[in-house]
Amino acid sequence: MAAERMSRVDNAWLRMDNDVNLMMIVGVWLVTPRVGYEAVCQRIADKLLKYDRFRQKVVLDTLGASWVDDDDFDIRHHVVREKLPHRKGHGQLAALQARCAELATTPLDPDRPLWQFHLIEDYDGGSALIARIHHCIGDGIALISVTLSITDGGNDPPKRRAHEADEDGEHDWLSDAVVKPLTEITVKALGMYGDGVAKSVEVLSHPKQLFGSLDMARTGYQVVSDVAALAVMPDDSATRLKGKPIGRKRVAWNEPLPLDTVKTIGKALNCSINDVLLSCVAGAIGQYLRDQGDDPSGKEIRAMVPVNLRPVEKAWQLGNKFGLAPLVLPIGIQNPIERVYAVRQRMSELKGSYQPLLAFAVLSIAGLMIKPVQDAILNLFAKKATAVMTNVPGPAEPLKFCGATLRQSIFWVPASGDIGIGVSILSYAGGVQFGLITDERLCPKPQLIIDAFEPEFDKLLLLTMMLPWGAQA
Repeated sequence: MAAERMSRVDNAWLRMDNDVNLMMIVGVWLVTPRVGYEAVCQRIADKLLKYDRFRQKVVLDTLGASWVDDDDFDIRHHVVREKLPHRKGHGQLAALQARCAELATTPLDPDRPLWQFHLIEDYDGGSALIARIHHCIGDGIALISVTLSITDGGNDPPKRRAHEADEDGEHDWLSDAVVKPLTEITVKALGMYGDGVAKSVEVLSHPKQLFGSLDMARTGYQVVSDVAALAVMPDDSATRLKGKPIGRKRVAWNEPLPLDTVKTIGKALNCSINDVLLSCVAGAIGQYLRDQGDDPSGKEIRAMVPVNLRPVEKAWQLGNKFGLAPLVLPIGIQNPIERVYAVRQRMSELKGSYQPLLAFAVLSIAGLMIKPVQDAILNLFAKKATAVMTNVPGPAEPLKFCGATLRQSIFWVPASGDIGIGVSILSYAGGVQFGLITDERLCPKPQLIIDAFEPEFDKLLLLTMMLPWGAQA
């Protein structure tokens, strides 16, 4: 296959690596019973390599980067067999968390395709499979779609028709419509649909269809307002979780919470599942700060939340097509009911906003700049946030991998610039998994935040059950 130019947004993610944050999505699967190395190698070779990106390495040039087939590709460079080190006083869980944290700060080999799996064949009565994939290959929604393809019965990518390669690329719509977000064509495009930014982006890829058909006044005002909001957004509140990272990571996760209970609380309080979960995240962070002797009363922190900008059915195409929305978390509110409604209000304020699309435009512009300029642009986002947070829906039923049951799935979202906290929420098989990755200087024991998550959830559940039925309705 001939060299394929990397998109400007993917190029921005490629160059976003720095001394304290690597742009890798790291995850771990826990499966029971044990799976063998040869079977895992064969499965990944049979399924994952049907996606061209996983056979291609990145070749840099003066104008950016290209995807080029790796003629020396060897599956054994990308699926590595490991044993967890045994340290006195540390169990298997602590050893696995330490290894995941170490791998999160270990760069991938730039001379090979930018991904790797690490198989621990014997872990807790089964096996653990740690995955590392560079963000330039795809965003979280895309990579969830791809990794599910290696499970038993997983789907292969659709056959791409010859003309689709051009349609699915950035083409001219990115520079003509998104990179110049206040031009007439973009204002028209953003106003075409009111029920989702993904549809707007879909329309943007065919700009010739947009002229002369839309009322631009309302949307134009919204775009101008959102640009202004991004420009004047104040730096985030000062807490011990914000500062200069040192580049050593810590990871933690919880046992899954029952998703049905989360849904019940949401229905009783007339809130979304997201509202409930994010409220518990805010409560856990607030409680952690109190336990450390800080007073978060009246404080809020901002988390940059990825927003998908493409139809889910096209996730298999890989690449990055998401924006970032600034979500305010009310960490200073102790009352769980009051806090969940505060989160709901913050989420409502983001609906109808074009800030995610404008953030996508900023990333695309950054991909065209020299790295020092790109870093300066992206540090503007970092100054305005304490954390990166993502919430990804997974399969509702348990999956199998090489005949074993995938009992737990955890992943960690990377943070850019000097952001030192990454929060990940994944629903899978009737449970909700909460994962945290932190910089050692800013939060040396993230398990303390994780351990506060379930008590916050239990308090919200208890108070919800105590409400009068009329109030619940």
